[in-house]
Amino acid sequence: MTDSQPYGSLAGIRVIDLTRVISGPFCTQILGDHGADVIKVESPGKGDVVRGQGNMINGESWYFAQFNRNKRSLTLNLRSDEGREILHRLLAEADVLVENFRPGVLARMGLDDDTLRERYPQLVVGRINGFGSTGPYRDRPAYDFIAQAMSGFMGVNGPADGEPMRAAPPISDMVASQNLAFGICAALVRRERTGQGDIVETALTNGLIAMLGYLAAEFFATDRLPARTGNDHPMLYPYGLFKASDGEVAIAPSNDTMVERFLGALDRLDLLDDARFADNARRMANRDALREILNGIIETRRVDDWIEHLNRAGVPCGRVHDLRETFADPQVRAHEMRLELEQASGKIPVTGFPVKLREAPATLCHPVPRLGEHTRQLLGELGLAERELDDLAARGVI
Repeated sequence: MTDSQPYGSLAGIRVIDLTRVISGPFCTQILGDHGADVIKVESPGKGDVVRGQGNMINGESWYFAQFNRNKRSLTLNLRSDEGREILHRLLAEADVLVENFRPGVLARMGLDDDTLRERYPQLVVGRINGFGSTGPYRDRPAYDFIAQAMSGFMGVNGPADGEPMRAAPPISDMVASQNLAFGICAALVRRERTGQGDIVETALTNGLIAMLGYLAAEFFATDRLPARTGNDHPMLYPYGLFKASDGEVAIAPSNDTMVERFLGALDRLDLLDDARFADNARRMANRDALREILNGIIETRRVDDWIEHLNRAGVPCGRVHDLRETFADPQVRAHEMRLELEQASGKIPVTGFPVKLREAPATLCHPVPRLGEHTRQLLGELGLAERELDDLAARGVI
C-alpha cells in the first residue's frame, strides 16, 4: 500500500462522500479503489457511526475499515452556514457527490436537485436510499432487513417447510452500492460526450428486485409464487447439497448434458431410464426419491474424493467453506481476495478487489482515515489559511 497518487481508471475524479454506515461507503470505496480521490465528509467529534461499531482492535473498528479504505476524512458541521459554504466550495471542484440521506434532507441543506443542476451542471450526483425518492414509501426509513423483506428476496429464501430467510450479509446495501458505482461511472462517460452531469439514484429494494432474475421471470410467466427450496435449485434437479461421508458437497449440474456427466461419474446412467427421472420436470417432481438414491452413493466417499472425481468428469462441484477455509483457499489467495491495510495501529485485514483490470488495476493507496485526519490538508487546498482553520475549529465548524 502506498500513499502516492492513484493511477487507476478513475484517477483525476474527485468524489465528495456524504454517506455513512454501509450503503454509500461501499460505493465510494469502490470508486476510491479504482483511483478516485474520495473525500469522506463527517460530523466533527462523531463521524460515521460505524467508527464505533463491531470489534474494536487497537482503537479501530475493523467493521469501519471494511468499507472506508482509499478515502480522506474531512470533518465539517453541515448544520452551520460556514460548513455549508465550505461544502459548496468543495463541490465547485468536484466531479461526483454521493449521499445516502433520506429524501429531502439534502434539500433542507440548500442542495435540492434544481440548485445542484444549476450551480454545478457538470456534477454527477449519486444517491442511495431505501425506497427511492418518489412513490408512497419515499419517506419511510429502511435498512437491509426491511429491504430483504419487502423486495420479495427474503420470501424466496429458506427451507420449503420453514420461515422466510434473510441472507446473512447486508446484501441490499452492498448491491445498491455496486449499482450506484456503476451508474456513476456511466454518468461520467456520458458527461465526457455531453459536458452535462446527471443525478443517479439507486434504492435498496430496487437492487434486490432486479436480482430476483429467473424467479421473477417464472412468476411473470405463470402468475405462480415460487416455492422456497432451501439449498435446492428452484428449477433444476439434481442440483444442491449432497451428503458425503465427512460432510456436504455442493454439486451443480445445470443442464441435461451435465446431469448425464454427473450420473455417469456415479456409474448410475441407468437412472435416466427410470420414468421418474427421465427428464428435468420428472426429476423435480420426484426430487426426494432421487435425493435418497444419490445420497446413498455419495455418502460412501469423502468430500475431497468427490471434488476430485467430479471435477475430473467436468461436473461443477465444491466444498461448503466456512470463512476460515475461504480465506485459506489457494484460489482465493491467488486472486488476493484478502488484503491487509497498513494502519498506524497495525495491519487490518479486509476483502480484496472483485474487479480485476489489467492495465489500471485497483490498488490500496490510502489506509482507513482517522476522523478528520485530512481536514486541514483539504481546506488548505481550498486556500484557507491556518488562522482561518483555527477559528473554524474553535467554533466547531471543523
